[in-house]
Amino acid sequence: MSEARTRLLDTATGLFYAEGLHAVGVERVISEAKVTRATLYRHFPGKNDLLVAYLKQADDAIRTRTQQARTPGTAPDDVIRAVAHAIADDIRRDGFRGCAFLNAAAEFPDPTHPVHRAVLDHRHWFLTTMTELFTATTKPDPEPAARHFVMLRDGAMAAGCLTDPEPVTETFLRGVEGLLGYRSGRASNT
Repeated sequence: MSEARTRLLDTATGLFYAEGLHAVGVERVISEAKVTRATLYRHFPGKNDLLVAYLKQADDAIRTRTQQARTPGTAPDDVIRAVAHAIADDIRRDGFRGCAFLNAAAEFPDPTHPVHRAVLDHRHWFLTTMTELFTATTKPDPEPAARHFVMLRDGAMAAGCLTDPEPVTETFLRGVEGLLGYRSGRASNT
């Protein structure tokens, strides 16, 4: 990746996350990244390409962090805990403004838009990964547990930027412990 592309993407990432995808125009990214318009368009043919690259970078970071939690010999429950603690750490960090993917989906609700598709791709990967992790625990109902984990995460991400993150993360982590302790033969439909 060229230095100019890195600078563009890093600048765009900070602006898009802090202010919103629609609120930040390419002129602002160009100005703050200190590049020319031609440089931007050489690396990103349009704003949508830059938005998708921003989400891809966020996706890559989450995938890397999740893979790092999956160290050989680590119990599946502890891998899930590590993923949960990484989410809690994100929520507690300065400048936290919620989930980049949920925010992007809210701004781009059309399921055919490339930004929305990038969000759905990430969410599909995340749910699949959590399902694999819950399956590895050998406890019953791994798929509902994974969906529940994702819903807990989504709620924590939304609440964590609206109020004090400490009780939000504490509640999220307690919920994850509840999922790990769940051992019924069938999930309830209620």
